[in-house]
Amino acid sequence: ANGHRVMTVAPRYDQYKDAWDTGVAIEVKVGYITEKVRFFHCYKRGVDRLFIDHPMFLEKVWGKTGSKIYGPTTGTDYEDNQLRFSMLCQAALEAPRILNLNSCEYFSGPYGEDVVFIANDWHTALLPCYLKSMYKSKGMYETAKVAYCIHNIAYQGRFSFSDFSLLNLPDAFRSSFDFIDG
Repeated sequence: ANGHRVMTVAPRYDQYKDAWDTGVAIEVKVGYITEKVRFFHCYKRGVDRLFIDHPMFLEKVWGKTGSKIYGPTTGTDYEDNQLRFSMLCQAALEAPRILNLNSCEYFSGPYGEDVVFIANDWHTALLPCYLKSMYKSKGMYETAKVAYCIHNIAYQGRFSFSDFSLLNLPDAFRSSFDFIDG
């Protein structure tokens, strides 16, 4: 409403009827393997809404598993959550740079690198880490900023510290992820 171009990025947990396959796919490193993700898009109420498509998201849908999106039961995480949300963060960082979206009469083409990312909760907490280590260190997204919001502190995405290497972050980040509960 204020003239800003806005994009949301979320996992594709369902067959959203308004979202269409952009035909754009990228590869991201997830753990020790490379996975291909696709971008689905719809334009609603002045917002480009993107959905990251990969079987790791679709297989965790209520109707398919009878469970919750983040874990088999409330308060329990799926063992692959750190990989799923690593994938989400990496794809979210690529979207403004590579997607040629022509949704409205005022904006067209890629968003570019002069953006503000708003990361919400632990699911997107890796985004600023990837932004710094994978992009800014290579002269990309030099003016990009991140606002990190905590919506629900009860869910913190805690995983074994031995899984840090699966995040594909530099060892210098390791101490930032060490947490002693209590």
